[in-house]
Amino acid sequence: TIKLAGFYSENRNYTPASDGIPDPITAAVKQDNVTRTTRINYDQSITPTLLLHLGAGLMYLKQSFLSAAYDQSQLGWGGNFSASQLFPQIAFTGDTARGGFTWTSSHFAPYEYGKDIKTTSNASLTWVRGNHTIKFGGEAQFEGFPAKTYSRAHGTFSFLQAQTANPWQDGRGTNSSTGFAYASFFLGLNATLNDGSTAVLRFGNHTFASYIQDSWKVTRKLTLDYGLRYDYLTLVREQYGRMSSASFDRPNPVAANRLGTVIYEATCNCTFAHNYPWAIGPRLGAAYQLDSKTVLRMGAGVAYGGSPTAGPGRSANDFKTLSSPGFGEPATLLRDGNPFAVGNRFGNPPLVWPDFGPNYPLEVAPGVLPPIQPFFHVDRHAGRPPRIFQWSIGLQREVTRNLVVEAAYVGNRGVWWNAPVLSIEDMNSLEPVSLKQNWGIDITNPVDRALLTTRISSPAVIARFPWLANPNNVYPGFPNTQPLNQVLRPVPQFLGIPGFFGPPLGTTWYDSLQAKVTKRLSNGLTVDSAFTWQKELNLGTGADTSYLTPGPVLINDVYNRNNNKQISAFSRPFILVMSFRYTTPGFAADGKGMKALSWAAHDWNIAGVLRYQSGEVIRSPASNNGLLGQLARDRTNNPALWGGGTTFWNRTGQPLLNFDPNCKCFDPTTQLALSASGWSDAPAGQFGTAAAYYNNYRWQRQPAESFSIGRTFGLAKENRVRLDVRAEFFNVMNRLFLASPAAVPTGAAAAQTTGPNPAAPTVKNNTGALVSGYGFVNTFNGNGSQPRTGQIVARFLF
Repeated sequence: TIKLAGFYSENRNYTPASDGIPDPITAAVKQDNVTRTTRINYDQSITPTLLLHLGAGLMYLKQSFLSAAYDQSQLGWGGNFSASQLFPQIAFTGDTARGGFTWTSSHFAPYEYGKDIKTTSNASLTWVRGNHTIKFGGEAQFEGFPAKTYSRAHGTFSFLQAQTANPWQDGRGTNSSTGFAYASFFLGLNATLNDGSTAVLRFGNHTFASYIQDSWKVTRKLTLDYGLRYDYLTLVREQYGRMSSASFDRPNPVAANRLGTVIYEATCNCTFAHNYPWAIGPRLGAAYQLDSKTVLRMGAGVAYGGSPTAGPGRSANDFKTLSSPGFGEPATLLRDGNPFAVGNRFGNPPLVWPDFGPNYPLEVAPGVLPPIQPFFHVDRHAGRPPRIFQWSIGLQREVTRNLVVEAAYVGNRGVWWNAPVLSIEDMNSLEPVSLKQNWGIDITNPVDRALLTTRISSPAVIARFPWLANPNNVYPGFPNTQPLNQVLRPVPQFLGIPGFFGPPLGTTWYDSLQAKVTKRLSNGLTVDSAFTWQKELNLGTGADTSYLTPGPVLINDVYNRNNNKQISAFSRPFILVMSFRYTTPGFAADGKGMKALSWAAHDWNIAGVLRYQSGEVIRSPASNNGLLGQLARDRTNNPALWGGGTTFWNRTGQPLLNFDPNCKCFDPTTQLALSASGWSDAPAGQFGTAAAYYNNYRWQRQPAESFSIGRTFGLAKENRVRLDVRAEFFNVMNRLFLASPAAVPTGAAAAQTTGPNPAAPTVKNNTGALVSGYGFVNTFNGNGSQPRTGQIVARFLF
């Protein structure tokens, strides 16, 4: 009456560092990882109608990502960094179109260990009573993420072209970009510098669930299934309250008590987010036999997803930053080493961890307090899990004895999905209407747009805003090298925006027709075929994870957010999946030779899976939008000077594709797949009108076809020892798929776009083959498919 089962597995993975650059300056870091999984299950038949199940498990993951040891005192500069045993990171990005080059040393965030420790447990009791099968149960999961990190603690330097650019460029945008990042490096003119302290952290969260359900056979023709589930999930937090959050409604003592500071749960007597206590999910299903061969099935239910657990970033001020006080000015000189070291310019008080002080902004010179960016902001509703209401109704019909067909409408609606910051209106953005009403700034006016990116010490700015003649009117120590747009932000001491953690503003819609044909086993053959016709829409959920350009959330106009409902980046309107399995029969045979042939031929399993679906959607090109100076500063290219989003080019009505991607009628080495004439840039200072994706703007269909053949041989009496042999083949038709068409901007265009852009120049190599351009298909190292492959697997079972 009792069954006990256990499982243990261990996997170790060591990857040496190798990029051709020697230690300690190589950016390649060795990885040493171990994963262990342990599970145990206990089942007991208490009575013939009562079954108890208990289960527990432990998952343990440890990763190490550590650079080679190095003594920084050998560098001969003024003061080592906190992790003085590691070589610092020195990075610069060159403009290759103008003769520059790119190089990065060491690694940005080495860590001695990062762990994921998760315990799971579950219990259930199944009771069969009359026509009812009742089940009670519960689950619990505790997960912790301890880490010891040296992120930034070895010193990170970033060199940009601005420090060797023509000063005339200031405020004129990246169209007039000059300077070279590598030249800034050779002169030791550092643009940004980070130093941190060794941090030992432990983030974690836990979940609980309980449920009760009943399957009730009401009559011979009617069965009802109903139940209720309750989930309680906690938001990921740091064990000792050392996680930071930007607070927009608390005074900042460093910035004359202007609202906008950084707080910690350990000291603020607050909790950043509240866990949602009402995740109650009812479910109801029914199956009714209309006649001896037809069954009607329907159901509906509410389910909840998990709370966001993405990395919550740094905590307790364990790093400090120095950035350029103004265009072209260095943050530090490379020869000065670490200004945060004891005895140096900012070494008093020394860098410690944890530090719960409001050290934002940070002095770059005595009395100079430039804006800096808090790491992130925890939304007060971040603990609310996404809720999905789903339903279906369908018919199942037996056509013949071994042939069943079914069709169903399946749909769901999702709300409260995690909406990253780039899909919401930023609390520190410059909203176009407010700019005009409060400050008289019209972003559609080129003069006003230029003024926004001009230093406040400029006579043009002071003429318009005389009170900025004294920058202390913003807050004491505000540098006059900052641009006007920074002053006009609601929280001028915050540079741009912090990353948002968990605002539950995403919405999804899904509707589909799902049809299935099943040919049950007869004469050794089983066939399944499923067809789905579906539509997937979303509003502000997730990031652009399309194959083209992984990047920001695709919201065109955050100030008219509800107008951005659009098809998903994962949209596949049509999907057909077919699978088959055939078992070869034996045959009667006389004679030893024929018996041996019969034995060799029977019981082979021949199987295949064939998948055919619509092509992936192609993203609309990102717009430059005339705010290139703001783009260079905040990496934004929309007219609201919003911190990090993107707007799109407008459609012209011309074809978006130069060729049908499925026609095999063009040469991707010499011809561009996408048509730039299908787009025109949005007018300067305005949002574009295009959606991120269009249903008729897709890349080629790429089927997946696999095949296998195998057999199990009995090697002992009653098959106590068996040998399973199987051969598997993938892409059996050896189809050639093209890589995704993309833009590879170079030169000035590279600084003006965060995605595919028709304005990007088309470049060819000395043989006449394309190497970049809007619609360029990389046929050298960007092939979209793998050649036909196969593998043979043998396994003993005993």
